[in-house]
Amino acid sequence: MADKIKQVSDAMDMLAEDTSVPRNIRKGSADAKARLLDTKDALDVRAASAINILDDLANDPNVPLHARTLIWQIISQLEMIAKNA
Repeated sequence: MADKIKQVSDAMDMLAEDTSVPRNIRKGSADAKARLLDTKDALDVRAASAINILDDLANDPNVPLHARTLIWQIISQLEMIAKNA
């Protein structure tokens, strides 16, 4: 499970560091990562919170297509993490 969280975290970093993506999307990705890695709550709650943040980002009309695809991939992985937590 830790490997999967690391993989998702790395993908969020990729999104947060992509300068072709609007600033609010990069910040949202960093916020979602921080929420996922915050160990105060149970893993499924953290994953759901990150999914919620990323879902809002995916619906932003300013997101480039490649970033939207990456967001959907991250959400899919987070859903598997939440289901298996």
